[in-house]
Amino acid sequence: MQISKFMTPEIIFGNQSLGQIGESLRRLGATRVFLVSDPGVENAGWIEQIIHYLQQQNLDYVLWTQITANPKDYEVHAGVAEYRLKECNAILGVGGGSAIDAAKAIALLGTNEGHIVDYEGVDKIRHPLPPMVMVPTTAGSGSEVSQFSIIVDSARKVKMAIISKSLIPDIAIIDPQTLMTKDQQLTANTGMDVLTHAIESYVSLAATPLTEVHSLQAMRLIAKHLRPSVASCYNADAKHAMAMASLQAGIAFSNAILGAVHAMSHQLGGFLDAPHGEVNAILLPYVLEYNYLAVPEKYRHIAECLGENTSGLSLRDSSRLALKAVKDLARDLDIPESLSAIGLQPDQIEWLSTHALQDVCMATNPRDMTVNDVAAIFRQAL
Repeated sequence: MQISKFMTPEIIFGNQSLGQIGESLRRLGATRVFLVSDPGVENAGWIEQIIHYLQQQNLDYVLWTQITANPKDYEVHAGVAEYRLKECNAILGVGGGSAIDAAKAIALLGTNEGHIVDYEGVDKIRHPLPPMVMVPTTAGSGSEVSQFSIIVDSARKVKMAIISKSLIPDIAIIDPQTLMTKDQQLTANTGMDVLTHAIESYVSLAATPLTEVHSLQAMRLIAKHLRPSVASCYNADAKHAMAMASLQAGIAFSNAILGAVHAMSHQLGGFLDAPHGEVNAILLPYVLEYNYLAVPEKYRHIAECLGENTSGLSLRDSSRLALKAVKDLARDLDIPESLSAIGLQPDQIEWLSTHALQDVCMATNPRDMTVNDVAAIFRQAL
């Protein structure tokens, strides 16, 4: 008998839900909040609004925005030093996956000793973390509901996957209105990241009926609403739907884990400092092609969720439409079609392939892979 666990934070979803931030932290016992964000979110005006909600609850706060698009180990350690110096006792992460992943890593080292690299892998956290509230401003990484924190080991130039149920935040607050200040490229890249989460969690070896329902619904929402969301930052219905898609895909992959796309993109993102969603979007069709042999029935379901008509078609013909749907969406969003477009060189593939095979996300990929298989996909995508 297979035993599985399914975990989520408390979730507060809806327009103007940012107003729940102060009260949420207060009931978690916070008195001085370490607010982790980035300059882009601050310039968009969201931090000023959030500070107002903290002050309404008479909460002290320390604002820290010293992170980059792919958060580095030394940035995390600088944040931990500030967290301890200012004697904070709760973490609030506001932003995209980078800000939230960094906030979770700071929380980890706020109560656990050592270097962040010591926690790479699965279930290495020994002591409870401080209260955490996470507020995503992209749709998105899903980090606000996941047990993942992805941090770059700057010495190895590798993205580390730190996985532990201790990293699941206490409360996730998702306000779709925050998506309206994101540009088209970021909206497209993060939307394709959501699609990758939905697909990889659905075909994962660790998928269960509880995760599959979220994966499939996320795909349906993406198929209908990602294009309109990229087309207009003022499309409230599309933003609301994509926020929900990101949430559901995040819940799914947190519990079912991911696959080869993320195992490979973690290496590329760390090595080239490339946008995570864009790398995923380029790799996804090639990994789908490779994994097809393992789960053709699930590919038919993917095709149907992405809007393809499979009526009267054989399993092979209908399932192959999943690849067509993904490629059509990426093309419509002007996603680069090759890794060379973002700077990958052929002589880097061997190193990247070796490290990708060691990534924890590879363990749940539906089809076995060797280092030569990974290298072949990198070359096809080049």
